[in-house]
Amino acid sequence: MTPEALQTAAFMAKSLSDVNRLRILDCIRNGHRSVSAIVEELGLSQPLVSHHLKELKHSLLVKLERKGPFIYYELSDTRVLDVMERLNLMGRDLLSRRRHF
Repeated sequence: MTPEALQTAAFMAKSLSDVNRLRILDCIRNGHRSVSAIVEELGLSQPLVSHHLKELKHSLLVKLERKGPFIYYELSDTRVLDVMERLNLMGRDLLSRRRHF
C-alpha cells in the first residue's frame, strides 16, 4: 500500500476505534435517526452522542439532514457495516486461538 493509502486506512480505523461510535453506526443502520432517538435507544448521554456524531461526521461516515428544528443522522456509506462485521469475525477468530492474555 502507498503511504497515502495507509494514512487513509489509519484515519478510518481511528474513526471506528470507539465502541460507542460503533453502537451509533449500528443504531442508524436502517435509516436516519435524531440525536434524541439515538440517546434513548443507546442509553448514552446527549453530549456523548453529539460528540461521537461530530467525529463520525468529520470522518464522513455519517451525514445529516435538517428538518425544521431537528437534525437527523444516517450512514453515508453502508459499506461501513460490512467493515464492522468483518472486524468482528476476524477478532472472534483471532481471539478464539488466544491461549494467554
